[in-house]
Amino acid sequence: MVRRLLIATAVAASACGPQQAPPEAPANSALTGVWKSDGYGYVLVATGDTLQAFEVTATTCVPSFSAAKVTSTDPGADPRYDADGQIFTVTAGSDSAERHLKSSGAASYITIRRIASQPAACSPPTANTPEKNFEVFAQTWAEHYILFTEKGADWPAIVAEARAKVTPTTTPEQLFDMMEGMIARFEDAHTFIIADSIKRRFRTLRKGTDRVARSGMAGFREKDLPGILAVTDGQLTGPLRKWCNDQVQYGHVNDSVGYLRILSESGYTKEGGFAAGLVALEAALDTIFADPKLKGLVLDVRINFGGADPYGLAVASRLTNTEYFAYSKEARLDPVDVTKWTPGQPSMVRPSTRPSFHGPVVELIGPLTISAGETTTQALMGRTPRIIRIGEHTQGVFSDVLGRRLPNGWVFGLPNEVFRTADGKTFDGPGIPPDVAVPVFADRDLAAKRDPGLARAVAALWERPK
Repeated sequence: MVRRLLIATAVAASACGPQQAPPEAPANSALTGVWKSDGYGYVLVATGDTLQAFEVTATTCVPSFSAAKVTSTDPGADPRYDADGQIFTVTAGSDSAERHLKSSGAASYITIRRIASQPAACSPPTANTPEKNFEVFAQTWAEHYILFTEKGADWPAIVAEARAKVTPTTTPEQLFDMMEGMIARFEDAHTFIIADSIKRRFRTLRKGTDRVARSGMAGFREKDLPGILAVTDGQLTGPLRKWCNDQVQYGHVNDSVGYLRILSESGYTKEGGFAAGLVALEAALDTIFADPKLKGLVLDVRINFGGADPYGLAVASRLTNTEYFAYSKEARLDPVDVTKWTPGQPSMVRPSTRPSFHGPVVELIGPLTISAGETTTQALMGRTPRIIRIGEHTQGVFSDVLGRRLPNGWVFGLPNEVFRTADGKTFDGPGIPPDVAVPVFADRDLAAKRDPGLARAVAALWERPK
């Protein structure tokens, strides 16, 4: 499953947000020193042409990614750093003690502020013992997870119960079981644990939303997905054209209704990278929206495992002739107070000058509309004329995944951000609801080779949105 990831090898931010004019400050002035992020739990130590990150809580500190400065021929260019192939840029803040980390593939930047020295917890970094590994895990969740209240969870009580079982002789397998037991109850698709040293992994979905994955999510794409897509393909007038490593597909339901299927917001090129993927996506959309027969469009993201939010904004920009608000992104700011957030960074949908379509659109959504598939859906909600959503609730995970390392080398992740509508609403947990409820890939429909969602979408194209 593709997830947008803020993990130890990268600091993810956005090439798209925010939409305000940048402040007047020397972006390429000296970065040397120690910096702390607003939210996200990063401390960054810049020395010469290198950048070392640490993942810090109130009681722990674990070394994170290292990055090397990328040489530029432009003396006025913003500093760019390469962290294992992930390129991010340091841009100006409001003054000399503030900077922004900007990286392609997400809808925000991270603000960092200069501090006098590293936290005491980093001298030395947290040791590799069962108790300390547990402490990193428990404290990171306490300071960054966004849905304790919504999930009805008493995290201190959960931690206390598990901590009582951790001893110096706790085995890795026992520790993994404890950690999984602490978070499995949340049924949150933007959480995971990967313990390669013991060949164990934990991932999850909201209960009941994986019913079409008969082979499990690991085998879904190869074993289950082709048969599901074939049912829909059988309702079309001809074969689909495919772009972006087959993740973007287009055909016709009839002479005037186009059908656009987007299976993910990532993996669009063999070489990888956000910029190359955006070029590939824009080229595909040029061809799709130059279709002279297109009078109505069905956009199908019922199977979409996410990726980079700006790809969804690029799609939305082809479907409007007026600028509108897509969403505002905020991160949890305070390690104790779950109601405090970083200032919102709005993303706008702006009309494209490239081939576009401004006629009626209906969107198909479902429980396997995940992550950036959901932010794409959210980015379409402000469009005029309104896009009708048909299907079932989406998965309910919007945040980039804040990735973390344990001293023992394991990695884990959790959501620490929200995507708000113009009136402040979020959809984390239950997901975005449909306007018209239609079962998504029900067993009886697949067996009969029917796609009632697609049929209802075609009918809805010519209905006046309420």
